[in-house]
Amino acid sequence: MFKNLINGEWLDGPKASRNVNPSDTRDVVGEYAQADAAQARDAIAAATKAQPGWGLSTPQQRFDILDAAGAEILARKAELGDLLAREEGKTLPEAIGEVTRAGNIFKFFAGEALRTNGDVVPSVRPGVGVEVTREPVGVVGLITPWNFPIAIPAWKIAPAIAFGNAVVLKPADLVPGSAWAIADILHRAGLPAGVFNLVMGRGSEVGQVLLDDARVHAISFTGSVATGQRIAAACVKRMAKFQLEMGGKNPMVVLDDADLGVAVSAAVNSGFFSTGQRCTASSRLIVTEGIHDRFVAAMAERMQALKVDDARKTGTDVGPVVDDKQLAQDLEYIAIGKGEGARLVAGGEALERNADGAPGWYMRPALFTETTKDMRINREEIFGPVVSVIRAKNYDEALSLANDTEFGLAAGIATTSLKHATHFKRHSQAGMVMVNLPTAGVDYHVPFGGRKGSSYGSREQGRYAAEFYTTVKTAYTQA
Repeated sequence: MFKNLINGEWLDGPKASRNVNPSDTRDVVGEYAQADAAQARDAIAAATKAQPGWGLSTPQQRFDILDAAGAEILARKAELGDLLAREEGKTLPEAIGEVTRAGNIFKFFAGEALRTNGDVVPSVRPGVGVEVTREPVGVVGLITPWNFPIAIPAWKIAPAIAFGNAVVLKPADLVPGSAWAIADILHRAGLPAGVFNLVMGRGSEVGQVLLDDARVHAISFTGSVATGQRIAAACVKRMAKFQLEMGGKNPMVVLDDADLGVAVSAAVNSGFFSTGQRCTASSRLIVTEGIHDRFVAAMAERMQALKVDDARKTGTDVGPVVDDKQLAQDLEYIAIGKGEGARLVAGGEALERNADGAPGWYMRPALFTETTKDMRINREEIFGPVVSVIRAKNYDEALSLANDTEFGLAAGIATTSLKHATHFKRHSQAGMVMVNLPTAGVDYHVPFGGRKGSSYGSREQGRYAAEFYTTVKTAYTQA
């Protein structure tokens, strides 16, 4: 039994959940304790008690713990990557890459603990000095999703701790293993009791406590739009700070002058790797007329070569969908697309077993063509390996179509035109723009976030993380 970590102690919960391998549903990764509301309140109490002391800890102390955690994650990247692939279904190379990113995030924020800056400025009044400094927000509740079960917790936990906050983490129910591994590493790295607490459990129970408790000063959430809206309402009601990363319906524009091989590789990676279960995935391919037919033919040919199989098997390109509910949702959108008149040119069927006969939640990546901007498959986030192509007359129409969405997380363009690339970077209504690259795949030391319905609040990652995890104090002194 893998237990919750509350006030430095590993504790059972009143219930437990089975962590099932989506590549082979007969395989149980482990039994994980489920916290209840009372334990969530205990975790908040522990964080509340521990935070003042941790907030006054030295930068060196915070650096040492975060650096040690990052070093252990990197040293165990093969082992932790295997765990991640086993519980979430991401292919093993992708999973190891995600673990590596998590380790680098901890090391980056170890350095940030030493680089917290302030300003000393003269007052407009004679003889008065002014100091502007950053202090921790206090107790921070972190609610993380299942699709990046170690990287997203890492990029929330590391800055929170680096800047002197205490943390209560509620990971997604489907993937508790990676979060538990981080908790274990931080615990053994010497983090004082109560500074970091892990409460695994249902969002409706554990998550709701974090939203409602006045001792939680800030909430950072990554997940669905509907849940994000509920979190926003709860935080506004009690004036808590909040940060939301939510949905995406990301476009990739392919222009007539694009290198076809580059465009297809970027589109396949963006749309289908990680089984399309990324908020930065490109699910709308907006292709101009001159290259449209060649691009679609090349995409269909490339998709035929994609190997759908066990996430941990060598040579697998696309692993399983995370669970039966997500698979059912993906298949429902396949039916919706057909019903709307879109043409399914490749994939879209469920596979009950992998190549070895093991039962799992598999689906062949799907490509729709002859779609219009108003179809549901082009408006709603599917969160699976389902991609649609929209035909555009020229660059101007392609840009208009790319921006015609309530979301604004990521956008991409494939072109050899410096003019169009430069214009697209400036005029794309997205928080992150990629040129001749997949939209999914970002560095750990720069800001992450979007616009419109995709994000709310300050950016995550990089030095911009300080905006959320600290508060600014201005102090005046009469000489």
